[in-house]
This record gives sequence, C-alpha cells and structure tokens, in this order.
Amino acid sequence: MNALLDPAELTSRNNPELFGHAAAEQAFLDAWTSGRLAHAWLICGPRGIGKAGLAYRIARFVLAGGSPPATGGLFGDMPQTPPSLAIDPGHPVFRRVASGGHADFKVVERGWTDDKKTKLKTEITVDDVRDVGAFLSLTPAEGGWRVVIVDAADEMNRSSANAILKVLEEPPRRALMLLVSHSPGRLLPTIRSRCRRLALRPLAQPMVVDLLHRLRPELGEADAQAIAGLAEGSIGKALGLEAEGGLELYREMVRLLSGLPRLDVAALHAFGDKVARGEEAFRTVCELFSWWLARAAAVAGMSGAGEVVAGEASLQRRLVDAAGLARWVEVWEKTNHLFERADAVNLDKKQVVLNAFLALERLGGS
Repeated sequence: MNALLDPAELTSRNNPELFGHAAAEQAFLDAWTSGRLAHAWLICGPRGIGKAGLAYRIARFVLAGGSPPATGGLFGDMPQTPPSLAIDPGHPVFRRVASGGHADFKVVERGWTDDKKTKLKTEITVDDVRDVGAFLSLTPAEGGWRVVIVDAADEMNRSSANAILKVLEEPPRRALMLLVSHSPGRLLPTIRSRCRRLALRPLAQPMVVDLLHRLRPELGEADAQAIAGLAEGSIGKALGLEAEGGLELYREMVRLLSGLPRLDVAALHAFGDKVARGEEAFRTVCELFSWWLARAAAVAGMSGAGEVVAGEASLQRRLVDAAGLARWVEVWEKTNHLFERADAVNLDKKQVVLNAFLALERLGGS
C-alpha cells in the first residue's frame, strides 16, 4: 500500500497501485508498444472494482511519456517494453494529475448543482463536455499527448453523449479518451463502436478481504469476510458498506426476515426508525434488501451457497419454496420499483422500508 498516503486519503486520482486487472493493463501496454494505440478506450465493469483507478493509471503513464530508458545492445539502444503502467508517486506528472493541475489532462464528471458544492447533478450535461473537443485539438502543452477521462460515461445525457460522439468521430492527433462505464449497454451504440473495450471483472473475494485489511486494519477477519461477501468483488462497495455500518444493518435485516411469515412488528418499526434517520443508511438498506431478494431466487435451487449470516441460505430456500419462484420474482420487481420511486419522489423512508418487509410477509402468508 502507498506509504506516502494515509489509506483513508486514497482515491482513484492518487492511488499508485492496481489490483486484479493485470490482463487489462497488459492489453493497453501491448497496444502502446505496437504503435497502434486506439484513440478511445471504454473501461467497463461493475462499480467499485478499480475502473477509474485504471483510467488514471493509463493517463499518468501516457502523460509521462510511457517510455522506459533504452538499454544498450549489440546494435545500439533498443526500446524496452514497459513492465507496467506504474508511475512513481513522486513523479511530477503523478502529482499534477492527482491535483488536477496538468495542462494536458482533463476529467469530465458530474458538476455541482450550486456554487457551495453541496450536491452533485444527476447527470453529465452538455455544459460539462462542451470544451472537450477544443481541449483535445490544442497542441499538447508538454509536447506529448492530451488525455480526457469521462467518469462515468453512463451518466451523460443525450446531448452530452452526442457531443462526445462528435469528438470520437473526428479524433485529434495524439489525443486519448478514456471512458469509464458501469453499464456500457446504456451508452449509444455509436460510442461503443468507436472505442476499444477493456472489460474488468470483479475482484476475487480473497483480494477484497486483503484490501479491506490493508485499508481498514481495525476490521476483524470475520467482518472482513462478511463484507467482502456482500460486496461481490467490489472494493469500493466494501468500503462503502464498512463506512455506513452496512454489515450490522444487513444482520439486523436478516434477523427480521428470519421471523417470516410473521414479522416482529416492534422490531421492524425500530429498524425503520433507525434507517430513516440517514440518507446513506436508507440507500444501503434498499440495496441490501434488493440484493437479498435476488440472491434468494438464485440460491433457491442450490446447495452449499455462501452465507453472510449463518442459516440465511436455508431461510432463503424455505421462503422461495413456500411462495413459488415466479411470485418471489414479482415481489422483487415491485420492491425495486418502490425503492426507485422513493428516490424519485422523496417518499417517507421509514414507510418504504416497512412496505418492503410487509410485502414479504403478505407473500409468505398467502
């Protein structure tokens, strides 16, 4: 782990390490050393697995020149294939990319809704991308490349996506675009077709556990294993769950569900009160509840399914068997819709939680 930074201060911008994506890194290196580098790359995969980290790693490498020292040989100096995309954290390019102060580097993200920067916009607008084409067309200030990261491309609206597409259709020389995408299927097909794809896979659970121990050394082994199980290969999600007390919320949720088909009403109301007090806790519970329902359907016919809480796999199979898979999936879909409406129209958080649990109680009692 980077000794120059406290683990709590690490972000995609300043983390010099990459975990679990050696194949994607090598694919870019091969393209770079071949001299046939695509002008645009679509870095895709689930949230929180290191896509943005790889994008910044590529940007630093390219902006720093990407060429290792030549080595002497029988016929003079020969170019050497770089062993990785790593740039030393003390390198000036590394520091300027991390601070946003490199003249040939630009990041496109969702902007703020107000001058006080209290809330992000829900999408990347055309104003956020308007000057990307002009920026890439300029002569690189430091004589190398110009690089733009779009994080995340899924968040572009139709107008901003069309503006980016125009740049992709007429790429300037020595310009590189890196599009981070959680759901590439949501992008315009014409954008996807003009990018080379780097598909990143979720991290292996032992790697997530190891990273949790490095980044959160106070976390016990059992809790690290449980959080890694919930995170499904996403260290970003794992860290979010740890920060929001997601594991304890999950355990409380499963304890309540274990009473089905009859819920403990007093305990359910207490849980609803607790969750409703914080926006992040509410979002965490909605995600965990939806995940638990989907996983219940998936493990209903399996044996030896992994568990976060002891006995939950048998509980899931029992409930799905009692209700029937088709009706269980129907409740899962309706619950997801309820959670989406809660965000869209600002429904009462406690009532949303109660309704989700009660929908399962009705399912079990019918």
